Amino acid sequence: MSLEEFKSIDAKDLPVSKLISMIARGHAIYINRHLEDLNINATQLHLLFEISHQCDINQDKIAERCNINKGAVARSIKKLEEKWLVKREIDENNRRQNKVSLTPLGEKTLKESVKILNQWEDEVILDEGYIEKELLQKILKEIAVKIMELNQEECKND
Repeated sequence: MSLEEFKSIDAKDLPVSKLISMIARGHAIYINRHLEDLNINATQLHLLFEISHQCDINQDKIAERCNINKGAVARSIKKLEEKWLVKREIDENNRRQNKVSLTPLGEKTLKESVKILNQWEDEVILDEGYIEKELLQKILKEIAVKIMELNQEECKND
């Protein structure tokens, strides 16, 4: 479907989940293109955020928080480690676990990535003045929490 065809569709005729999916895909394309200079991709950026929010987080917790399987997390962490963005250390309390933390280069890369994210937000949200950014963040967080709760409940019932 072309941009012009899409623009002609009444928003009420589009399921919210379709719009969210389109936004997520479009965001990933934009972010991946702009993260090329930093030598990371959107998935790796997501992991860097999780690692930055908890110092010495283990890979299982990262997988759980990012809703990514443990193998994919291990591969991504290995790539980030090869780029000197994160470091892994064996957890002395549980030698089967690795603690992961950002390196100074990882912190710098994360800061540069945040600038790219803010640029996207400014172009998409603020330029059009649809909604206050803080209100949108609050609403989207509430939706994300509800989705996480729903998925946790379904996992318990499996």
